Amino acid sequence: MTGIGSINLKVAVLNSDFYARHAINAYLAWDRRTRVIGMFANLDEFWAAREKMGEFELPDAIVLDANSVGGSELKRTSIRRLRESIEGLRIICLAPFVDLDMIYAAAEAGAAAYLLEQDTRIHIAWAICHACSLSPDEILISAGVEDARRKLSHPRLRRAKCLNLPRRYIGMSRRVRQAIELFAVEGMPQRLVADEMGIGVNAVRGYIKDAYSILESSHEDKCDYPPGMNQQEIAFMRITALDIRDC
Repeated sequence: MTGIGSINLKVAVLNSDFYARHAINAYLAWDRRTRVIGMFANLDEFWAAREKMGEFELPDAIVLDANSVGGSELKRTSIRRLRESIEGLRIICLAPFVDLDMIYAAAEAGAAAYLLEQDTRIHIAWAICHACSLSPDEILISAGVEDARRKLSHPRLRRAKCLNLPRRYIGMSRRVRQAIELFAVEGMPQRLVADEMGIGVNAVRGYIKDAYSILESSHEDKCDYPPGMNQQEIAFMRITALDIRDC
């Protein structure tokens, strides 16, 4: 994958669930490679906004809730229409569960990815960047879709790329990981992290310091972080990272 500092993707989030939209927006906002240009509850909202968008405001990718566009035929039509309206647009379908008809429709319509929510979660920005790094004729799937795609006879699905697994950090205990995720991923102040974990603030600070050290020593690839990123932002990038060694 190209160096982090050279990626700048404009992303639209289209999801019928208010809390899901804002959770995705929060994770993408922390990641310097992605910038949310709009959040929409349905396609009608997006098309209304699309008419007012200037050329430099158009998204590079849309994270599309698989349940927000109706059945498989409507989904196929909607994805094609979206792709035709914006040159080079990548559609990342995010689904709560496996649906063979929906997966086939996404592949047939040219979606860049079909991912399950539980496979991506805090790794959504890395998943988007992974999908956008593939050629237009490729499709990215997450681990939970692997068995389903083998049942479907579509050339894009037969040669689908599988989303990389999250990076594993040797020596990071469950409590250290909990502290750094609450602090760097969820954005909670150290005092609230302490309340959540039932420990003192000094213990939280120690956990965060340990996490910083483990994350730093585990990333030998020396990713191209943009200037000005603080330790907390870099920790977010690392704790949410997928196992892409040439990052």
